[in-house]
Amino acid sequence: MAAALLAILGVGCATTGLTDEQELALYRAHAGEPVKSFTFLGQLNGWTPLGDTALAVWTRPSEAYLLELPGRCMDLDTAPAITVTNQGSRVYAKFDDVLVLGGLRNSFRMPCRIDTIRPLDVKALRRAQKQLREARAAERQAGAPPPASP
Repeated sequence: MAAALLAILGVGCATTGLTDEQELALYRAHAGEPVKSFTFLGQLNGWTPLGDTALAVWTRPSEAYLLELPGRCMDLDTAPAITVTNQGSRVYAKFDDVLVLGGLRNSFRMPCRIDTIRPLDVKALRRAQKQLREARAAERQAGAPPPASP
């Protein structure tokens, strides 16, 4: 399965192992059908930028959502922090926004509207990420020269 994922995703950049597009494809492959909203109790458990048009947000360690935006969200892929707007402890597609916080720019950033929300299968996503890491490690080991003989 890891080999199949590597074949689908191709070779990524050296720093992360996957390009933004490849990582987004991996998250999309582990996302369910779109939902209208999710519960948000004021604090994210974590988040992962997936380029500048999508991100994954964790509401609990085992609960996450893929949020896709209708266009580019300035500084999303390099932001130190984000938050999301909500209506009565729920975040709604088409109504709520991702807000980029902090960073080097002191300029005003436009809120980034959430276009679609898809629940992530966190366990399957983590398994796929682990398989990719193991496959990449095996590829590196296979490509390494044999140790020198005494």
